[in-house]
Amino acid sequence: MHCVKLLGQRLMARDFDRQVAEVQVRIAILNGYTALGIPVTKAVA
Repeated sequence: MHCVKLLGQRLMARDFDRQVAEVQVRIAILNGYTALGIPVTKAVA
């Protein structure tokens, strides 16, 4: 959970391109957490 708290902090990079990259990294981390929470269902024959 500590990592999620860090995602809410302000952008650290000053350069715009680096800010974009920083936001993309945060999105990738959140997508990873979301993927862990999605149940995998299998059909039972």
